Amino acid sequence: MSVRELVVLGTASQVPTRHRNHNGYLLRWDGEGILFDPGEGTQRQMLRAGVAAHDLNRICVTHFHGDHSLGLAGVIQRINLDQVPHEITAHYPRSGQRFFERLRYATAYRETVALTEAPVGTDGSLAVTPAYTLDARRLSHPVESYGYRLTEPDGRRMLPDRLAAHGIEGPDVGRIRREGSLNGVALDEVSEVRRGQRFAFVMDTRLCAGVHALAEGCDLLVIESTFLDEDERLAADHGHLTAGQAARVARDADVRHLVLTHFSQRYPDPGEFERQARAAGYTGELTVARDLTRVPVPKRR
Repeated sequence: MSVRELVVLGTASQVPTRHRNHNGYLLRWDGEGILFDPGEGTQRQMLRAGVAAHDLNRICVTHFHGDHSLGLAGVIQRINLDQVPHEITAHYPRSGQRFFERLRYATAYRETVALTEAPVGTDGSLAVTPAYTLDARRLSHPVESYGYRLTEPDGRRMLPDRLAAHGIEGPDVGRIRREGSLNGVALDEVSEVRRGQRFAFVMDTRLCAGVHALAEGCDLLVIESTFLDEDERLAADHGHLTAGQAARVARDADVRHLVLTHFSQRYPDPGEFERQARAAGYTGELTVARDLTRVPVPKRR
């Protein structure tokens, strides 16, 4: 049975708290696992969430601030300790190559796994698989930062009433899907486009074109909301978003499920992030993330 869900491993920003670990997010997409921004403590959070090193196929780092990347050393060593049998690909800003290498080889260990380094230097496609296309877009932060977007290819939904009207049944349904027509009946006459699902991961950034491009039409958007709206100037100075800004992005992009995360330790009441997001006009599904939360990708439209 295929599973598409986000497993939240940590939700703190620069400073972890008693209740919030540094960042870490696993996207389960059918048989693959993509780990985003493994901050300090990610390996232990994976254990608590029931996530194994064998579940990982890609690691995507938005930027090289410690709360988004210090967990790389432990995760990479665990991948090798467990002798994961498949290749794992790591994406990260090319300008941070020296940081990646330092974290990859922070201490001595035995390398047993093929870890492919695939640094990101420009906007565009990073990987194309039968299940999804992975793209990156530049964000606006004091250090080079990229957000990531996963897009499933569009498919086809067969329409039983139209198939019946044309007398198409049994093996002929598969045949018209494969060949595009059957006995003068075109595939478009008996089916409709099934829109592929879309997921985006947007971390430390000010408002910019990349944020809006990543969020557009997403079924599930994970986005930082480090500050509350009353601290908007502070957010801009440090290259971050507020809860209201993140919600307006989601509202304007027609996002179906919004996940707010990466919270400053200065705010004791997480409910205020939800209140400000709703006040900004976002009416879709909304999750104010907590450590070890699981968020399913919404079913197809």
